[in-house]
Amino acid sequence: MNAVGAGLLEYNALKELLGRYLSSPLGRKRLEALAPSSSREQLEQELAQTGEAIEYWKASSRPQPAVRGAAVRLRFDSLTDPADILAKLRIEGSCLEVKEILALSVLMDVSGDVRRVLASVAGRFPKLASVGQKLADFHSLPGELSSRFLPDGSVADHASPELSRIRREIERQRRLVQESLERFVERHRENGVLQEDFVTIRNDRFVVPVVAGRQRRIEGVVHGSSGSGHTLFVEPLETIELNNELVRLHEEELREVHRILLDATQRLRERCAAIQASAEALGELEWLFAKAAFAADFQCVLPRFSPEAPRRLYLKQARHPLLEDVLRRQGKRPVPVTLELNEQQRTLLVSGPNTGGKTVTLKTVGLLALMAQSGLPLPCQEAELPVFEQVLADIGDNQSIQESLSTFSAHVNRLRQMIEMADSGALVLLDELGRATDPEEGGALGTAVLEHFRRTGAFTLASTHLLALKAYGASTPGVLNAGMGFNEETLEPTYTLRLGAPGKSAGLEIAQRLGMPPELMEQARQRLTRQEQDIARFLAELDRRLEETARLAEELRKQKEALAARERALAKEWAERESAKLKEIDRRCRLALERFEAQARETIDRILSDATQKREAARAMRQVGRLKRELQQEMEVTVLAARDEARRGELEKPKIVEGARVRLKGLAEPAQVRRLLGEEKIEVQAGFMKLQVSADEVLEVLPPAETKKLPARISFDAAPLDAGAVREINVIGRHAEEACRQVEKALDNAVLAGVTRLRVIHGHGMGVLKRAVAELLTGHPHVEKFYPAEPHEGGAGATIVELKS
Repeated sequence: MNAVGAGLLEYNALKELLGRYLSSPLGRKRLEALAPSSSREQLEQELAQTGEAIEYWKASSRPQPAVRGAAVRLRFDSLTDPADILAKLRIEGSCLEVKEILALSVLMDVSGDVRRVLASVAGRFPKLASVGQKLADFHSLPGELSSRFLPDGSVADHASPELSRIRREIERQRRLVQESLERFVERHRENGVLQEDFVTIRNDRFVVPVVAGRQRRIEGVVHGSSGSGHTLFVEPLETIELNNELVRLHEEELREVHRILLDATQRLRERCAAIQASAEALGELEWLFAKAAFAADFQCVLPRFSPEAPRRLYLKQARHPLLEDVLRRQGKRPVPVTLELNEQQRTLLVSGPNTGGKTVTLKTVGLLALMAQSGLPLPCQEAELPVFEQVLADIGDNQSIQESLSTFSAHVNRLRQMIEMADSGALVLLDELGRATDPEEGGALGTAVLEHFRRTGAFTLASTHLLALKAYGASTPGVLNAGMGFNEETLEPTYTLRLGAPGKSAGLEIAQRLGMPPELMEQARQRLTRQEQDIARFLAELDRRLEETARLAEELRKQKEALAARERALAKEWAERESAKLKEIDRRCRLALERFEAQARETIDRILSDATQKREAARAMRQVGRLKRELQQEMEVTVLAARDEARRGELEKPKIVEGARVRLKGLAEPAQVRRLLGEEKIEVQAGFMKLQVSADEVLEVLPPAETKKLPARISFDAAPLDAGAVREINVIGRHAEEACRQVEKALDNAVLAGVTRLRVIHGHGMGVLKRAVAELLTGHPHVEKFYPAEPHEGGAGATIVELKS
């Protein structure tokens, strides 16, 4: 994969972040080799292993009994990179040092432990177990080696019988030398020859300190002097042979230690390939669990790769991991991004205020694409991406004084390179396209560049402030405008990405918030052309309406969730109530059966008391047993039938049939089903309205209402059943009196139909009808409030009436 934009997208900084979850050089080596790939098969295999590692990580984080098959948290912090040791081990005749042997021993010991743990969970985590099978089983070798060598780098006395014997001899010889020197010191303590009364070591031989100039008074060999020259270190003649024997024993010890090290080295050399494979497998496992820890820490999901056709780029609630890491330390959370591009819309144009998050949005998409193609989990709720062959980015200021490149020159140079490299398999990210030059020329250049990438078939995301590019996005098929939110009241960006419309740049507002002098800001606003002011107002109004639409959509979603939860609670309550009823029926049946059996037994006992009736009593006994069995079977059948019926009622939703009474969303009064229009739609009568609604809008199927005959003297004149007449009335061209009568009647019909909003169209004219309607509505018992309509509903030529519920 050609990821030439990886540096601009902070891919290396991401690797540093991932490095926090690694504790050994083996895992860090895997991290250093991490790079995006375009091999779909390899990526899917890596993500499958990562997914299993995430599940293992979650299982090991939960409390669980310490039994075989439990997911145990694996540790790798005691491991070192054995590459240099193994290279030395491959040289025939070489000898490893103790610490090198101990390092390999620890690696082999961890390898065996991890292999056994993963083998025990192979049924739940087969992919991890398959990696664990690459780990060699070294049996008792690690234990034997670690027992022969001590952590300080020395060889243990029991490493061999010969070494043990030699060290006992050394200890005995050392005592002899010590005793000889102590006797020497005792003899010469009073004659002023000794500088001090102690024994020390020089050149691996035991000596005594003698006053300089007095060494001729004793026979011996001088082995050195103190730094001041006032003391000479002399080995007395009587201890020379003893010291010689001690030196010989030390040399013998060194030879035995070297032999032991050679033996251990040879045993390790025989397992060199297995140690190498185990080290690589341990590094792979540590890397998998590091990704799992990262996924748990950043609430990540595994990405899906869309098919080669049709391709799709979809990110839901995506977050930039580096930004989230920074904000966490400040006690904040990033604003997530949701977007979707597909074969029909491959280009996204992002506009909006400065410091509003446009660049972060581009970097988030680019970095998450690189992460997905590196086999990493993504910090979002859901992700689907194509497998890109290239990720190309132009983000930031690439000017260079040394190379005589201005900002614009560097920008154009980078665009030229991207145009030469891009094809249909590329992801192109362009920050502030057409910047650093005249806006008209920059807009023309940017439009041409975007059109080239669109025709190439690449997925393209670009940010801009230029009006020409916003217009291009609104008028070109396959190009989608998006805007970053801006709060007009606080003059601050909201960092929310809204698809479907461009965003307001809000440069003057941002400058005002950042403390520019008010008089300068007023002069700047006065210099704006009328067209620029109109566009700014239009974008601000569009942004406000998009925000309102998003808020209403969120409220609707919450209401749907609350309704669904209420339905589930009612179903659960009904099921519990029915279950309790069935249990009560079963209890009563068993009580009745017990009473019957007791009464039958009493009657039979009475009969048996008469000796002449024994034959009849036996026949009665058999008959009672038969009746008891029949009664018990009948009761069981009845209870089971009632239970099955209750379960069917719980699972089956009442059917909507013609003539049924139903309750609809948004209507307070029940409606009656007139006819079924297929499986998805029905026609209902709601008051005076005939409506065609979706079957999903039916909240409840009501029981039939009791019908009462009206007295013969009462007649009923149904109002027109036109839904439009109930929700809207047009009185243009009517006299004031006639218009008021029609509005009065429309108010009554609307109330009867359960409608809560009525639009009265009276036109502009001289304002006579408008005033007459206003006087009628003022204080009307059905009217909650009224006000002029929005521009798209008629403006001042219509009045919106909200009715009391």
